[in-house]
Amino acid sequence: MNKIAIIGAGTMGNGIAHVFAQSGFQVHLIDVSQEALDKGLSTIANNLDRMLAKEKITNDDKTNTLANITLFTELKTGVKNVDLAIEAATENVTIKLNIFKELDAVCNNNTILASNTSSISITQIAAVTNRADKVIGMHFMNPVPIMKLVEIIRGYSTSNETTNIIMELSKKLGKIPTEVNDYPGFVANRILMPMINEAIETLHHGVAGVEEIDTVMKLGMAHPMGPLQLADFIGLDVCLSILNVMYDGFKNPKYAPSPLLINMVMAGKKGIKSGEGFYDYAESKKAEVVSSQFKN
Repeated sequence: MNKIAIIGAGTMGNGIAHVFAQSGFQVHLIDVSQEALDKGLSTIANNLDRMLAKEKITNDDKTNTLANITLFTELKTGVKNVDLAIEAATENVTIKLNIFKELDAVCNNNTILASNTSSISITQIAAVTNRADKVIGMHFMNPVPIMKLVEIIRGYSTSNETTNIIMELSKKLGKIPTEVNDYPGFVANRILMPMINEAIETLHHGVAGVEEIDTVMKLGMAHPMGPLQLADFIGLDVCLSILNVMYDGFKNPKYAPSPLLINMVMAGKKGIKSGEGFYDYAESKKAEVVSSQFKN
């Protein structure tokens, strides 16, 4: 493994590109939008500057990391002769399936195809390719340069060889890979999203306010951030998509998204990315001001 393609230059895509490039891999960062690519590269440079200021890396480390990244707006060109292609597009089944159909058609036969999906079936994704044994899930956590976990998801036909290669590759990034099987939400989101959803329902039913709910979970359960703040950080639209995947997959009402969550997403209140969710981020990204709709 030497040359890695990352499809999608958003939050997860540029984070994944960052850790691979910093670990010495040649990275092809691919997006249909040049603006998204430029923004992604700028984010990587800013994150490297923060690491530099904290003396976690040197100037040479920053220079070498950025030099390892090449930008592409054309998928076919960007994935040419890569050893691994990682899809990091939005959490939408149709979009992901279309990307994997194209990847299967244009990548070398021995290229491993991975998805950073946080909930969608790897088996379903693999089924649209002719290399199901070489399709696997690599669910990185956000922010990628900081979080150690990579959830490695085996599809029904993922081979032992592919799994072992990706497990070892993840370790080379300084990550801790954890192998899980292919069920809706896998492990991380199967446990996390019902908690977030229940916090939203608790707010919806007037049991407590935004800050109070988050304070209970931070101080009482030692969580680094409360579930409502975390939902804003993840993106309420992403939370809704993941809950819908689990609800469709299990047909269990406990995974049904809260009506409040649905309404907020429809109203464009998606959290930090839109400037408002359970908190108002107009002045600060630190969840210091509760959104006006939830103030008494």
